[in-house]
Amino acid sequence: MTTFTTIDSPVGPLMLAASNDGLRAIEFHPSRHHVRRGPDWQEGDHPLLALARTQLREYFAGSRRSFDLPLAPRGTDFQRSVWLALAEIPFGSTQSYAALAARVGRPSATRAVGAANGRNPLPIVLPCHRVIGADGSLTGFGGGLPTKRFLLELEGALAPEAPPADLFATG
Repeated sequence: MTTFTTIDSPVGPLMLAASNDGLRAIEFHPSRHHVRRGPDWQEGDHPLLALARTQLREYFAGSRRSFDLPLAPRGTDFQRSVWLALAEIPFGSTQSYAALAARVGRPSATRAVGAANGRNPLPIVLPCHRVIGADGSLTGFGGGLPTKRFLLELEGALAPEAPPADLFATG
């Protein structure tokens, strides 16, 4: 049985799903890649959802830099190897897709690593937002690029974006 709930966050509603095996999903709203739900999914509460809610609240408040949750993402062996490698990218750091591909032992598989990264069912906890383009640009993110920027700014990996200059200011 998988239990899910929706919580509010600074990046909008997040759907959390857990089973007795661990946290299965975190989904942004709206989501580009919906987590496949089966007939064994029910809305409600679960001790792991309460723990995830607390740890996410601490993360957004700036008092948590890593997560300590049992995880149970569903995917291929290759996808899971990419997702586990995401957990090794330190808080406040970024890494290119090419560096992530090298980390999982597949240096010529940058596109496949990017695709697996895009299918990460546990964003934020497995920090796919820390993966950026080789030129330092912010690239695709299931929660949208403004959310990716917000998370990287929260972690100090990006300086906050300056407001546009007022070209007509006097002074």
